[in-house]
Amino acid sequence: MVVSAADSLTMKDGSKHPTGFWAEELVVAHQTLLDAGHTVHIATPGGRKPTVDQVSLAAESAGGEERAKGFRDYLAAIDAELSHPLVLADVDPSNYEAVVMPGGHGPMADLYNDADLGRLLVAADRDGKVIAPFCHGPAGLLSAADDGGAFVFAGCRLTVFSNEEELGGGTGENTPWLVEDALKEKGAVIENAAAWTSNVVRDGNLITGQNPQSSEDVAKEVIKALG
Repeated sequence: MVVSAADSLTMKDGSKHPTGFWAEELVVAHQTLLDAGHTVHIATPGGRKPTVDQVSLAAESAGGEERAKGFRDYLAAIDAELSHPLVLADVDPSNYEAVVMPGGHGPMADLYNDADLGRLLVAADRDGKVIAPFCHGPAGLLSAADDGGAFVFAGCRLTVFSNEEELGGGTGENTPWLVEDALKEKGAVIENAAAWTSNVVRDGNLITGQNPQSSEDVAKEVIKALG
């Protein structure tokens, strides 16, 4: 599981917006994969402890105080793992069957142009490994280019946090760039559904989810692919 190590995003107006990973996405995917018997290793750029987006722990964002408390408790339970993630540059893709990438706005600050992630994704895709980013996680796909500089996932069908969701319930008009537009410009075929509803798109070994609501369904599709 590749997680952003960013704790802020520089906005269109130059201000710094606190961010990180979205609690529901990491927690639900992590727990669902573990419950199915899989082993999950967390890796970040530089091996830095990832930062949870505090907004994602608020009751109104998490779907109620009970769910918010559940996310907080789960993150506390895996804090030792989060505090000592693998160094992304040191990860050998041959040791893994899948690369899962939860979102939050963090990937827009670091993973989208991380060369180590790019090499990992190129190798994983070449070997037919499952690649599963969701919400803002697909920003990380932008790091993957072949030897000629071409986007590896051009022509692939995928979904991502939509422009509608970003502008209407994300960081709004001050968002520095829109992940949906960036992927379209690189040649990805975007298949988004209604805002804030679970939507999972699978194209071969690429499994993508649109938003936080898609977290569990993405993990279940990964489990199905691995099975």
